[in-house]
Amino acid sequence: MQESLPTAADLGLVALVHRTTTASTMDDAHTAAGAGAPAGTLIVADTQTQGRGRGGRVWESGEYAGLWITLLERPQDREVLGVLALRIGMAVAAVLDPFVASPVRVKWPNDLFVGDGKLAGTLIEARWRESLVDWVAIGVGVNMQVPAGMPLAATVRTGVTRAELLRVMIPAMRAAARLNGGLTDEEIARWRSRDLAVGRRISAPLAGEVVGVGTDGALMVREPGANAHTLVHAGSLVFADIYAPNS
Repeated sequence: MQESLPTAADLGLVALVHRTTTASTMDDAHTAAGAGAPAGTLIVADTQTQGRGRGGRVWESGEYAGLWITLLERPQDREVLGVLALRIGMAVAAVLDPFVASPVRVKWPNDLFVGDGKLAGTLIEARWRESLVDWVAIGVGVNMQVPAGMPLAATVRTGVTRAELLRVMIPAMRAAARLNGGLTDEEIARWRSRDLAVGRRISAPLAGEVVGVGTDGALMVREPGANAHTLVHAGSLVFADIYAPNS
């Protein structure tokens, strides 16, 4: 049901654009950025008709069934692009803990889980001007109701509002987006404390055992029989064990 959303000023934003229905908040953010919208512009939709995740996958975005947002930022450090999805994931996971049944876990590179169910996903898309990053669109979708066709998905607790989620998520996301450089040792330790995959066998994007993540955001995988790990920079992580959470 419709509820009042915080204002841009409430959230420390420059602008908040609320759409009742849109194809994709990600596309809206790119359009706004191309027209000169500043960093700190947020697009919020009640419904997305063409919501998407990584690799063009469909993201179910029913009316008021979740929080569907894209935040526009303009980072100066191109090195952050490789780790931004992980930083946003960690930031969102930490602030969502109070709204779910058990601590939020992270799944490289962009998913958040509660128990065996997917709670949320992030999508990072950058646009370039020659060799410089012009803007980054940071999309996040959080389930507030179980999506159709995904009965095992996780949601926030009943009664939690989008306003409550925005008030904690946006400051955390903006702080994460302002960080420069690769992941620090402290960030890697925080990722590991929530990592759904560390120590588990995977079949993709490379067969082996997950060791962790590197400072550049790469997945570290030890292949069968290998002493050293291999760095994987792209792909979707698929668990090899039969009791793996939905991927």
